[in-house]
Amino acid sequence: MQFLIVTLGCAKNEVDSDRMRALLLAAGFEETVEASEADVAIVNTCSFLASATEESVEATLQLAEERSTGVRECPIVMCGCVPSRYGDALAEELPEVSAFVRAEDEDGIVNVVCDVLGVDVPATPEEDAVPLRTVEGASAFVKISEGCDRFCTFCAIPYIRGRYHSRPADEIAAEVRDLMEGGVREVVLIGQDTGVWGCDLGEKDTLASLLRRVADVVRPYGGWVRVLYLQPEGMTDELVSTIRDVDEVLPYIDIPIQHCSARVLKAMGRSGSPEELHALFARLRSEIPGMVLRTTGMAGFPGETDEEAEELYDFIAEEEFDYCSVFAYSQEEGTRAASMPDQVDEAVKLERTQRLIDLTEQLGFAATASHVGERVRVIVDGIEEGDDGPELIGHAWFQAPDSDGAVHIAYGEAAVGDIVTVDLVDSFCYELIGEIVEEGL
Repeated sequence: MQFLIVTLGCAKNEVDSDRMRALLLAAGFEETVEASEADVAIVNTCSFLASATEESVEATLQLAEERSTGVRECPIVMCGCVPSRYGDALAEELPEVSAFVRAEDEDGIVNVVCDVLGVDVPATPEEDAVPLRTVEGASAFVKISEGCDRFCTFCAIPYIRGRYHSRPADEIAAEVRDLMEGGVREVVLIGQDTGVWGCDLGEKDTLASLLRRVADVVRPYGGWVRVLYLQPEGMTDELVSTIRDVDEVLPYIDIPIQHCSARVLKAMGRSGSPEELHALFARLRSEIPGMVLRTTGMAGFPGETDEEAEELYDFIAEEEFDYCSVFAYSQEEGTRAASMPDQVDEAVKLERTQRLIDLTEQLGFAATASHVGERVRVIVDGIEEGDDGPELIGHAWFQAPDSDGAVHIAYGEAAVGDIVTVDLVDSFCYELIGEIVEEGL
């Protein structure tokens, strides 16, 4: 019997879908990418924002409508953040869905699928024999933790995913080793708050120690390690020196600041000030020369004044981040910020957001263009049909996969997963044009 997985939302959901896929394949199911061929469809949902919840529900209903006219019935299983957030209320609201699986229960997907299909649960290999992931491609996201203890006033994640807990280092290292054996050449460590990894494990367990452990695993394969979603408080001396001194760990630092105003940050349930953040980034640039910086900014948080919006704009302009994602504040049900006074008018919120986007694109395009003339290693992610024929698509160390643009290379003798040396000869927006360097040059 065949299953279809539709994944919505962030890279963490991609990881969860990979795990469910591995469990189903080990149980004897086959995967299809065609809804018309599926015996069961699994929708892994996102509920970080109200818009993401709406998208998840719409995708589910559209799939149900498509399958209602098919040649055979196809039960739908909804997994992930929407069931975790809304629980038992969904059964009445979405009768089109046969089963709901909260994020923490996804390892039981085989039993759920068999139940909705009305078939016996097949004998499966021992859990230790089931691959942790099934990944096709050169890069793979690896979750190092689940949940969050920060309880920022705008964020529903702690209510959806629960309190913070770290995955054991041995489990992470084993997953990375399996991925490398399968042809992956870059692992991207992710979590809601990666900087505090190990805080619930023991005094010697820190993100820096985990990075060194993972670097040891990827080194024989010539692989890379990247880490995302670091909070300012997580940038310890040990972590900074590890990023600087361990070759396999890329000097790519992603610190979502959300805002810089001390008053707004306090209202968000966060800490910091413009002075403290400027000092942090100055320190990082001094101690890790040539590093790349990514951040996230939020516009229109309740009570944000015109002056505070301008303060954030000026801060981003002064820091000249290589990459910066910008979001308009979303009034999320169940969060403290949703009931705060002085909610910013939607039109004002969107105007502030667009102004920040215009600035960050200007900075990002310039940062991308600054790499023209460099000779870099590029991981080949795929092959696409371009205007002048097939071309290799890859990314360099300063480009996080699925986030920061790509390097386009004239088709050559390289396969997905290969790491090739490339001269960067031109850029457009966040994209770069590269030429493979022949051996010996």
